[in-house]
Amino acid sequence: MDSIHICTGCGAKNRVPHNKAGLKPKCGKCGVSLVGAPVAGRVNPLGDRDFGARVELSSQPVLVDFYSPTCGPCQMLAPVLDSLAARFSGRLLIYKINTAIEQATAARLGIRGVPTLIFFKHGGEVDRVVGAIPEDDLARRIQAFLG
Repeated sequence: MDSIHICTGCGAKNRVPHNKAGLKPKCGKCGVSLVGAPVAGRVNPLGDRDFGARVELSSQPVLVDFYSPTCGPCQMLAPVLDSLAARFSGRLLIYKINTAIEQATAARLGIRGVPTLIFFKHGGEVDRVVGAIPEDDLARRIQAFLG
């Protein structure tokens, strides 16, 4: 099955055939490497090093899940985010940051509890949700966020 990679350079969507994914694909529009680029329709892992480039410089709206692997509510929220990533594919990028490992970004943004979901548009925080919420409620918030 093909995957859709979002270029970190220009934001273009690029279809990458499954059998070609190992060939270091490049963006068809600007030529930037798609290795490690976020995949549309999935919750993509994120680290402190690439937070700025992937979130603050993104041309697309972004939702970031700050979680801990030992957190029960975080584990309950994970399949909800997977479902929403597929549902809003191409309109919203969803990332997850493990706060047990990647602590700098969480500290800078004042994350005090997990799960915390932060909505970003044009690099700035627009909304924040602390705690696990039902899928329908989160979908409504995403719809309002996307306008």
